[in-house]
Amino acid sequence: MAELPVIDLSSQDRFSTANSVRQACIDHGFFYLVNHGVDEDLVKKVFEQSGKFFSLPIQDKMKLARKNHRGYTPLYAEKLDPTLITKGDSKESFYIGPPHENLNQWPLQEDLPSWRSTMETYYQKVMSAGTKLLSVIALSLKLDEDFFEKVGALNESYAFIRLLHYPGDLDSSSDDIYGASAHSDYAMITLLATDGVPGLQICRDKSKQPQVWEDVPSMTGAFIVNIGDTMERWTNWLFRSTLHRVLPPSQERYSVAFFLNPSKDCMVECLESCCSEACPPRYPPIKFIDYLEERIRVTYS
Repeated sequence: MAELPVIDLSSQDRFSTANSVRQACIDHGFFYLVNHGVDEDLVKKVFEQSGKFFSLPIQDKMKLARKNHRGYTPLYAEKLDPTLITKGDSKESFYIGPPHENLNQWPLQEDLPSWRSTMETYYQKVMSAGTKLLSVIALSLKLDEDFFEKVGALNESYAFIRLLHYPGDLDSSSDDIYGASAHSDYAMITLLATDGVPGLQICRDKSKQPQVWEDVPSMTGAFIVNIGDTMERWTNWLFRSTLHRVLPPSQERYSVAFFLNPSKDCMVECLESCCSEACPPRYPPIKFIDYLEERIRVTYS
């Protein structure tokens, strides 16, 4: 079982918090975030609404099939680990993107009356917690705490909510079928809420064979936060985007991921505090949207 650090976002000692975050991101790439300001009742409401949507008949869900990276993705439609030869991951999901783009798809008001308002409120609240956390991450990288604002990362951030449902009663006789196969996230950071049903595992050293997987238990009232590939790229591999997966749960499981991405036009390039003569930049600068589109293409091909 992974013993992950717990970061208190409400702590007044920002430099001590920043040091703890730095250590967590170097050692694990994962940590728990408490006192993040997102109300427990709201989180509960999001899970209730998510459950209502996923229990609709498949033909109703397919009316909102994913387009423009928003909407419904059915079971087995995605394979996060493209090296597997199986049919896909045993989960269904629903994406909600940035409100300012007006591209989101919503269930009909008469079917799910408070669905949209619940999701939009959650988006704003988690965005606010994530922005606060990014200022601590900036400090942890020896940067000004408003660094990510200054480079335009949060100017119309391209963040997404992803509602996830793992049915749990599927035929999991195949060893290679996962709830979510091994992957790292594309984002800067991911803030994950779970319903407490186990299944999430991390592999701290992706280069080591055989891979060692550790269970990540959920913690009441905490987000599980992980570093994504965009942040790994920005920090020149100082902060690790850790491989993780979800085992096929024996019982039904729900989770809600919030992928905090920079704005589409933001240039992701090696931070000055993360490179030196001995450790030159590993990647050329890239516009975030170009990076994201390439990653999505591989996942859904």
